[in-house]
Amino acid sequence: MEISKVGVLGGGTMGSGIAEVCARSGVETLVVEVDAQACAAAAERIGKSLDRALARGRIDEGAHAVAVAGLSYSTEIADFADRDLVIEAIVEDLAEKTRNFAVLGEVLPPHAILASNTSSLSIGELAAATDRPGSVVGMHFFNPATVQPLVEIVEAIESSPGACAAAADFCVNTLGKQVIRCADRAGFVVNRLLVPYLLSAISLADCGWATVKDIDAGMRGGCAHPMGPLELCDLVGLDVVEAVAEVMYEEYREPLYAPPPLLRRMVAAGRLGRKSGEGFYSYS
Repeated sequence: MEISKVGVLGGGTMGSGIAEVCARSGVETLVVEVDAQACAAAAERIGKSLDRALARGRIDEGAHAVAVAGLSYSTEIADFADRDLVIEAIVEDLAEKTRNFAVLGEVLPPHAILASNTSSLSIGELAAATDRPGSVVGMHFFNPATVQPLVEIVEAIESSPGACAAAADFCVNTLGKQVIRCADRAGFVVNRLLVPYLLSAISLADCGWATVKDIDAGMRGGCAHPMGPLELCDLVGLDVVEAVAEVMYEEYREPLYAPPPLLRRMVAAGRLGRKSGEGFYSYS
């Protein structure tokens, strides 16, 4: 199956990154957002990212022009009617995603693949909201999508082998990504391993075992990680870390997936990391 027209539902941090990756690869890419203001914000976010990539020599002027020309924006989900693939990248909320999947199932052409960029929610539950569950797969990109090479292809019980193969082929041969395939279980592969590590680091900080800086320095210097766990929490967003942990705890009921009190308090206070200007570190 040839995928030449892609839609991205949601133009936030992840959605804009995914859209940029697709456009850089020469794919006609449509971003749909809730209103004109959100569309303008997504366009500005992607434009600045492309300009930075050009200034740093990561892309040349030709690739920059191709990406800009290949991007368009809309506030209407119905405009996805000609897409071969739509990747949902909205808020990590099952009810909101399910509502949108029901609409997308009605809008997309019969051959189209409907994918979710969720980092932890059930692909099967999203598929059940449509009348075409075989066309639904998980395509979990990592932040920042323009830099991180990996995409997890998540196969739900009803996902067709053809849809999963086409999604994987698109990621590898069109986007130039590395793909791993996994079953539809909360956390998939990466977050199943990563989230307990992040929560353990937060617990160490919470009980005063070590300072935030020393925890991060320990993992950078002792394990050759490019970023410490608390720095990574700030990058991902503490609200996202909490949401993923809650989904995983609900599924597995194991204490290592339970969000620590400090994480809950920071999220409640609006200290979400880089995107709010304050997390374990200050970004003001």
